[in-house]
Amino acid sequence: MKIIGIETQLTRIPFDMGAKPVSFGGIGWQAMQTLWVRVITDAGIEGWGEGFGHACVAATRAVIDTQLAALALGQDARDIAGLRARLEKTLHLFGRNGPHLYALSALDIALWDIAGKAAGLPLWRLWGATPPKPLRAYASLLRYGDPELVAAACARAAGQGYADIKLHEITVPNVAAARAALGPEARLMVDTNCPWTVAEATAMARALEPSALTWLEEPVWPPEDYAGLARVRAAGTPIAAGENAAGVFGFRDAFAAGAVDIAQPSVTKIGGPSAVLEIAALARAAGVRLVSHNAYFGAGYLASLHLAATVAPTAPFERLFIDLEASPYHEAVTASGGHVAVPDGPGLGRDPDPTVLARYRLGDVALHRG
Repeated sequence: MKIIGIETQLTRIPFDMGAKPVSFGGIGWQAMQTLWVRVITDAGIEGWGEGFGHACVAATRAVIDTQLAALALGQDARDIAGLRARLEKTLHLFGRNGPHLYALSALDIALWDIAGKAAGLPLWRLWGATPPKPLRAYASLLRYGDPELVAAACARAAGQGYADIKLHEITVPNVAAARAALGPEARLMVDTNCPWTVAEATAMARALEPSALTWLEEPVWPPEDYAGLARVRAAGTPIAAGENAAGVFGFRDAFAAGAVDIAQPSVTKIGGPSAVLEIAALARAAGVRLVSHNAYFGAGYLASLHLAATVAPTAPFERLFIDLEASPYHEAVTASGGHVAVPDGPGLGRDPDPTVLARYRLGDVALHRG
């Protein structure tokens, strides 16, 4: 089954977070930008992938349009492992992280979608999982930067049935406001996006102890300072990290350093489902919990659902706490009562709605044939 076409397109879908967005990650979020990758085979089976993400979608798309597509055309879509190995080695000169790895992630997701469709099985079944129940989700709040807004957002999330809530705040008053709004029973996590030195992170971990965090996420700059992260972890608060790891070996090094309690691979950043499945095996051997990162709503969201149902069915599933104006997947990316359903159709379980893609398309569609 040969790859005869690869198509890329971008969408920009506005969303509401209940307040004016506060800039972080270099952007003031007001819309979800997504890279959609369609892989076409000579067997008539198509697969959909997504590469990270947000403000850098154009860079990831450029890698596919200018390099990756030409390398993948004509290859056997069934040879997921072999193609992945060859492409990683071919492209390594351009970086082991960033847009090139994100592009490879998109391709890997699409190829697994094809594999599931060819077998007539959902990916969770293809990977050996039992029929999954809806997964417990956690509301992943964007940054509000104000205690009153944080408290209000937490109250909204709790009112929608979420018992697990994650902040993206970096001050003690904002986190304390969340705990006060939620009460002592809710599980509260904080993702800080790598702002502090080891000493600063250690001090902040201690200052946040009254808020009884389930985990503190990526408190150290740079994120690959695993020895430093292990020192923060020694202060006693569980540490989560991995969204910014450079491939499978980044996780191996983090586990060896004793840096994390919770591993967070991101399927659209780390190399696709193939990499996440390998990381899950390493995490089990190291005694580390796996709770994947999932800050998107494209094909990566569905891939994350299948992976969670397979390797971490009891862990909370990350869902950004925003209301999209529309979704190409419609109800497949919604939460109900703090839970998310896992698709049971072949492959990812759902193809995107072309009318929604067209309505929110950003720029042209690029189709590569070979």
